Amino acid sequence: MKENDKLPFEKLAQKCGILSPEHPKEVIESIVSLCSEYPNEDLILIYNYFFEVSDSYEVLMFLLNKIDKFRSKTSIPVLIDSLLMKNKMAQKITDVDNLTRIRINITKVLANTKDSQCVYPLLYCLNSKDENYKIKLSCAEALGKIGDKYAVLPLMNIVEDEEEHSVYVKESAVCALGMIGDSKAVDSLVSILESKKGLLDKFTFLKERALEALNKLNFKGERVFNAVVKSLRDESPQIRINAIEVLMNSEDKRAVSLIEEMLNDPNRDVVQNAVIALYNIKGDEYLDSLINTPETPSRAREEAINLKQDLMENEDEDE
Repeated sequence: MKENDKLPFEKLAQKCGILSPEHPKEVIESIVSLCSEYPNEDLILIYNYFFEVSDSYEVLMFLLNKIDKFRSKTSIPVLIDSLLMKNKMAQKITDVDNLTRIRINITKVLANTKDSQCVYPLLYCLNSKDENYKIKLSCAEALGKIGDKYAVLPLMNIVEDEEEHSVYVKESAVCALGMIGDSKAVDSLVSILESKKGLLDKFTFLKERALEALNKLNFKGERVFNAVVKSLRDESPQIRINAIEVLMNSEDKRAVSLIEEMLNDPNRDVVQNAVIALYNIKGDEYLDSLINTPETPSRAREEAINLKQDLMENEDEDE
């Protein structure tokens, strides 16, 4: 390793049995014993080297856990080469499922570094037509956690790509856009809510994720507002619930009357969330009015009473 040529990497690898791991547990125990011999700045370099040369699934997964705890930039090139399989990872780990698990865990470790140099390789895997969809999912999630806005446009392309047939990959891209929080993504998210046929209409949870992402963005404009209002009429109760939450946080003057209409919803969970949203917007007095007004739908009044009791119990506990 270039970082510290004085460390006896090859001898340590032989000592720990890295190159012939017939008994992974013993190898892992040998690696653990190094903690008492070397300082942390040397240990991470040793772990990086071991990760490069090991061909044991168990040992590699153990090393990933150790590398993740350090979150050192020195590990990033090693992890990227393994993710892209530039270091013959596929030849070392021949079991496809184990190889996939290792690469998924690599994306998680890269995400925890929060380093922008991880964005390009993660995007490369995400955009590869031949890549395993589970790897794509984990890459999208990692991009969201890193939060680099360079990833926004590529993620938007995934959402809008008609040739991307995996709705799960699209869902992960939508979640990542919400995590990054860039307003440029609004149009792509709205297009999901406006869709009337095909995959986007069939898999309702994609619309749920789009609403969750919009809720994290400071969106403006009639097109967005109308798409959210349309979602209040969706056949999926969860989509209606998510739309209520978006309206609650929108600060739009029309939100209250629209949410009030949901007090008549046939689904109890939707009514409950409508009551909570109205309380969050209007406060205690409005909650009392829901309880005491004869015109309040019976289910909505019941939910308002339950909420009132919960609030009072919480106050008693605080005292």
